[in-house]
Amino acid sequence: MTCRRFVAHIWCLNPGATPAAPRDAEVLTPRYFRAVTTYRLDIAYDGTRFRGWARQGGLRTVQGEIEGALERLFGAPTPLTVAGRTDAGVHARGQVASFQAEKVPPADLRRALNALTPADIAITRAAPAADGFDARRQAVSRRYRYRLDIGAVANPFERHFATHWPFPLDRDALDACAALLPGTHDFTAFTPTDTEHVRFERRVLEAAWTAETEAILSFEVEADAFMRNMVRALVGTMLEVAASRRDLANFAELLKGRPRPEAGETAPAHGLCLVAVRY
Repeated sequence: MTCRRFVAHIWCLNPGATPAAPRDAEVLTPRYFRAVTTYRLDIAYDGTRFRGWARQGGLRTVQGEIEGALERLFGAPTPLTVAGRTDAGVHARGQVASFQAEKVPPADLRRALNALTPADIAITRAAPAADGFDARRQAVSRRYRYRLDIGAVANPFERHFATHWPFPLDRDALDACAALLPGTHDFTAFTPTDTEHVRFERRVLEAAWTAETEAILSFEVEADAFMRNMVRALVGTMLEVAASRRDLANFAELLKGRPRPEAGETAPAHGLCLVAVRY
């Protein structure tokens, strides 16, 4: 039904009334007739100066910065749904978020958002998505990378993006640990005891250590979903195996749902990056 027919229809129901002349189409169109569009954002950010992804009152967060920019563009609060919430200090190259809006966006939404967000956030893609697209619920896997600077002297250019580890390590032991991860396991030992999670099984699709350079070693892992601190706790525990502080059999036992205190330390946040989300 067009706007004019809608007004005529209402007048027919009450022929004694004289409909006021509409000022614009917005007045004619009831709220429930407005089209809602779903959008997808692909995002990269340097997490060094953020208190994580999730919006927190009074704190600088990635979600808070982007939602603030969206509110300026659309004139109303515009909440984001994100594929993976990252902790304070954790970076992202391939984060994905979705949102819905009624108002027509600027012609170049990506450019507009980048103009309104700080330099440590980059919107790499901004476009309409299929109706109902949900960045979190429709993701089939996430991929993370943890980087170690194993040089004798820390590289100052890597200090925000790789954890310095100048100690001896057994590379074969790291590879053996990674080889145990693909498949479905109970990762209770690798997430904080005080947690909101109710299901601790996760399906790991791929896990491997690779040498980026002589001084940079990286661990990449892809799974259907991750729990808080899971990758960092895995790395911290694998480093204990590589330093002969625990054996491979112990690491394998931890994958059967052992308590968190039995696993190793949580590796520092700045070495971790969300590199991809798959749909």
